[in-house]
Amino acid sequence: MIVVTGATGNVGRPLTQALAEAGEQVTAVSRHAAAVPDGVRHVAADLTDPPSLSPALDGAKALFFLLSGDLHSPGARPADIIDLAAAAGVGRVVLLSSQGVATRPLGPSRIAVRALEDALRGSGLDWAVLRPGGFASNALAWAESVRTQGTVAAPFGEVGAPIVDPLDIAEVAAACLLDDRHAGGIYELTGPEVITPRQQAAAIAAALGSPVRFHELTREEARAAMTRFVPPELADDTLDIIAAPNPAELRISPDVERVLGRTPRPFSDWVARNIAAFR
Repeated sequence: MIVVTGATGNVGRPLTQALAEAGEQVTAVSRHAAAVPDGVRHVAADLTDPPSLSPALDGAKALFFLLSGDLHSPGARPADIIDLAAAAGVGRVVLLSSQGVATRPLGPSRIAVRALEDALRGSGLDWAVLRPGGFASNALAWAESVRTQGTVAAPFGEVGAPIVDPLDIAEVAAACLLDDRHAGGIYELTGPEVITPRQQAAAIAAALGSPVRFHELTREEARAAMTRFVPPELADDTLDIIAAPNPAELRISPDVERVLGRTPRPFSDWVARNIAAFR
């Protein structure tokens, strides 16, 4: 049995589906009750309270560990979840980490994630670490303004990055959970192209068949919006990256193709699958 945390999110949902379609027994974990695919068990647990995860781990062979925003908060102890998994007899953990662990190792939120990676490597479990850059699904933050005003509002409109489709992350995660060849792997996950926020808005407009105006936010405006959902340290680290990505953050990684045997999906593919959210 494989446990998927964050199972109702942009990565966890397709990962749960992929594992179920592969014939695996799957336990989907989310904070609240949720619909899951047929044959999948659901367990409600709060990862900030690690013991609440214990019922989900009973009999598990593997765990997909996704860091929610509150696990970046001061006082959070995500490494306790790794200890809990080891005590429950889980054999393998696939951790969804962050590209910034390697590219911005001194950022406050990155130091904490690096410590978690180190705890996993020292746990005695089989492990794999996924380090994605920016997610294509972050564009869902624009859905309401596109629907109601025909507008995308974002900072640093001309600064691009090779954002990754969460479906690619999910498929790489499934491979790492199921295939022993990926034990001990650290995979940097990006899309196939550098694309700016203004170009993303244009891709949404093309899929809609109607104009979408781009409005550039100041850093302060963007930070105020982000800190409604994530800790200030994580917002600041993220804005540092998207304001001025360094060469490592602009690199198109070969790792999606290395694991899946195909090139990563472009942003336009993600838009096509999710265009209903913007109508």
